[in-house]
Amino acid sequence: MMVTATTTHHFAGVNCLTAPSSNQRRINSNIYCKKHTVVTNGDRTVTAEERPKLNLKGNSGDSGIVAVNPRPQKGLAAKAIDFVEGLIVKFMHDSSRPLHYLSGNFGPVRHETPPTADLPVIGFLPECLNGEFIRVGPNSKFAPVAGYHWFDGDGMLHGLRIKDGKAAYVSRYVKTSRLKQEEFFGGAKFTKIGDVKGLFGLLMFNMTLLRESFKVLDFSYGNGAGNTALIYHHGKLLVLSEIDKPYVLKVLKDGDLQTLGMLDYDKRLNHPFTAHPKIDPYTDEMFTFGYTQTPPYVTYRVISKDGFMHDPVPITMSAPIMMHDFAITENYAIFLDLPMCFRQKEMVKENKLIYAFDPTIKARFGVLPRYARDDLQIRWFELPNCYIFHNANAWEEEEDEVVLITCRVRNPDLEMFNGPLKETLEDQTTELYEMRLNMKTGLASQKKLSPACVDFPRINEHYMGRKQRYVYGSISENIAKVTGIIKFDLRAEPETGKTKLEVGGNVKGIFDLGPGRFGSEAVFVPREPSSTSEEDDGYLIFHVYDENTGKSAVYVIDAKIMSADPVAVIELPHRVPYGFHGIFLSEEQLEELAKL
Repeated sequence: MMVTATTTHHFAGVNCLTAPSSNQRRINSNIYCKKHTVVTNGDRTVTAEERPKLNLKGNSGDSGIVAVNPRPQKGLAAKAIDFVEGLIVKFMHDSSRPLHYLSGNFGPVRHETPPTADLPVIGFLPECLNGEFIRVGPNSKFAPVAGYHWFDGDGMLHGLRIKDGKAAYVSRYVKTSRLKQEEFFGGAKFTKIGDVKGLFGLLMFNMTLLRESFKVLDFSYGNGAGNTALIYHHGKLLVLSEIDKPYVLKVLKDGDLQTLGMLDYDKRLNHPFTAHPKIDPYTDEMFTFGYTQTPPYVTYRVISKDGFMHDPVPITMSAPIMMHDFAITENYAIFLDLPMCFRQKEMVKENKLIYAFDPTIKARFGVLPRYARDDLQIRWFELPNCYIFHNANAWEEEEDEVVLITCRVRNPDLEMFNGPLKETLEDQTTELYEMRLNMKTGLASQKKLSPACVDFPRINEHYMGRKQRYVYGSISENIAKVTGIIKFDLRAEPETGKTKLEVGGNVKGIFDLGPGRFGSEAVFVPREPSSTSEEDDGYLIFHVYDENTGKSAVYVIDAKIMSADPVAVIELPHRVPYGFHGIFLSEEQLEELAKL
């Protein structure tokens, strides 16, 4: 009997964990409290000292870390499902279609690299870079059974430990439940996003359902790849993918990286966790959400300074969507209801991927008080149709106006990460935009700040949720391959009539990587970690791959002057595949991580 997609909690690598019921006891904050005692019990604030008496956990350094020990099973059922899957692939999969995102520098480097010290450094490494720069990205350990999407790869961490002008490199897989189970079998077993297209996708998905039903695969610990982003909070380094819970990493003295387990916040987290949570630098709280394919589709969470996850706040949507990012201000959280829609029937009827963009639906932006207990106070604003992968920042201005700085995508298609790489983008563009949402009038407006194509925006994160001036973005001609790093000044007006990115107006500098060299998201590292110093006084650090030589390096450039000459170039022992997001950890943060 064929099982349909609507009966499951797992689809295309998307984990559909349901949120707690609405009658669950709430201990949720609805006020801003500078002393961080933001847990409330009824109308009364609960202090950190009272929390143990209420049996509220979250104080200990390892609180909520769950050892990941899945129990997959070999045997007759496993062999039978493999046989049926093989027939489906043989008769329905087009094997002549190129898997571009497994070739060239998108292709995996399947071996791990232990800490390799004393790397060649051209230039000098400033003292403020003492710490560790870590980037994560997809790096499939096993060849796919059929299709492959760039988002499918197993997470691999690339760490660069910097100390007193010297650098050491390490690479390690994120030891997810999915990776451990495929290592057990010696091959790919979980459904790939690249497979979930058309009737073939439905059949392939049912193979995963059968493996789950016959306990060939164990979904107790989710099925995420841990390949998207990293964040540091409450003495823990988390590696994230939006279909799963976070994994916790340990950083050793020599820069080596270990996966400790999965974080469930003392069993308070039972839904997916976005790859782009936000940390308020003034309160040290973390704000996050998760989306699923079951109502209410989005769940918002607040995590206190000391790591306690407050009760869930359901955000009601009309239909399931992919919400990759959101934003915060001093008083609000901003949710993006954008029409990258989860549509199973259309997937089969129209031979589409399970997530498809609908150009007929307007974009909606929901503004909710940060400590709301429910979504009754959310204000929705409509703007022209678009999608957004990444926001730069948001803040509040006078006249009750919320400002969102974002990279707005026109006509996105996730299929672009599933087949041949397009050398140029035609209908699809990604541009920096300012969006204004007026809480008093209910009106919304938007303003274009750049030509195409710019994405992966980063800022000095000491200004997160507050008004800031500079945004650093990645320039690309085909989304996936970064050709340069650009600096925007939000106080300056963009030059009108420009069709390409170049210095002038609000563009204060461009670092061009040169012919045949391609980079990644640039992470800002301040010279002095404070919002009282000059906002752009610091450095940008990022990976570069030279397709002419086949070698990789880490570049450091001056974020203030954006000179064409790098401050430092660290040569790496082997190529590093193109990836997603990174983080820089200071010496102080590394000391905290050593306590885990």
